[in-house]
Amino acid sequence: MINIYERSPAINWGILVTALLIGISSIIYTNALVNRILAQEEKQISLFAKVQESLATAEQSENLNFLMEEIIASNNSIPVILTDENRQPIGSRNLEEPENVIEKKAFWLRTMAEMQQQHEPITLTLDSASNMRQYVYYENSPLVNQLRYFPYVQLTVILIFFSLVYSLFSYSRKSEQNRVWVGLAKETAHQLGTPLSSLIAWVEYLKADENVESEVVEELEKDVKRFETITARFSSIGSTPALKDENIKEILEECISYLRKRVSSKVSFMLHIKEDDLLLPINKSLFEWVIENLCKNAVDAMNAVGSIDIYVSHSRDDKNLLIDLKDTGKGIHKSKLKTVFRPGFTTKKRGWGLGLALAKRIVENYHKGKIFVFRSEIDLGTTFRIILPKK
Repeated sequence: MINIYERSPAINWGILVTALLIGISSIIYTNALVNRILAQEEKQISLFAKVQESLATAEQSENLNFLMEEIIASNNSIPVILTDENRQPIGSRNLEEPENVIEKKAFWLRTMAEMQQQHEPITLTLDSASNMRQYVYYENSPLVNQLRYFPYVQLTVILIFFSLVYSLFSYSRKSEQNRVWVGLAKETAHQLGTPLSSLIAWVEYLKADENVESEVVEELEKDVKRFETITARFSSIGSTPALKDENIKEILEECISYLRKRVSSKVSFMLHIKEDDLLLPINKSLFEWVIENLCKNAVDAMNAVGSIDIYVSHSRDDKNLLIDLKDTGKGIHKSKLKTVFRPGFTTKKRGWGLGLALAKRIVENYHKGKIFVFRSEIDLGTTFRIILPKK
């Protein structure tokens, strides 16, 4: 059966691939831009070194002064440290340095080591005869460093944006589904009202007929009352149900008694509960619906041959009640365990696949509990667990 309530995985992958392509394209473009800026900075530092070398070896001239002002003084972004032939710092530019002389020297030496990891220092030959040299250490400008991180920041922002869009879309889709279910349930209850009234009248008519066996009338009356209960359940969907203390054992026994006469005689029911007066705040009508849905699914899974055992126990901290419904059916494959409660999921040729989805809504939304597949093995059976808070 086609599930119309799940978005195609292709759409999810398409959104993710689009985000990744945008991010990768941004990284490639930004890296190309960074490489161009790095090449320009290397040229600027080379010119800086040549001018520094010329200042140390030639007489001052107007042209040399112009080079000093236009090249050395114009470098206001690339961090530079100039050292003597023993690689001891003698000057720097574009660095935030401590004022203390001792701290400044330590800072220079530490920064020089970091600079050397990025670029080899440029050697300045001041006197070829005496082989006197100086060295220029430099590192990438802050702009380059910022550009290197920018695409990753951009990719993160894009992923966050897509995540928010995905979440909002999913929330909107889920809200729309809820409105559809509520509207469908209330409309179903409304449509059931007319034939229900007619059936009630017919039961009263048959009661007055002495030729009809009383046992037949009693069973018909039970089914009509069940019909009323089902109508009331559909009407209550979308509304906040009233919870009151109910005896769990009595509710489970009533459900089992009703189902025994309406499923195959080859299906056996067994209730395992030690306490006779176990009260819990629940909505009886809706909770019976949960148990009936689980039992009917179990009967279908067993092909109407097998056993259904219901175990009632307490959690270790005694704050919750545990209800395990175990069948001897065909089991659920591991790949389906996370989807069994989704609207539209069904393994049968008929039906809308709403039984377990409604059961989950009733347990978790209305009773603040949990319902999940506790254990399932292929050809051995499945155990559903319901956890209900005691208060």
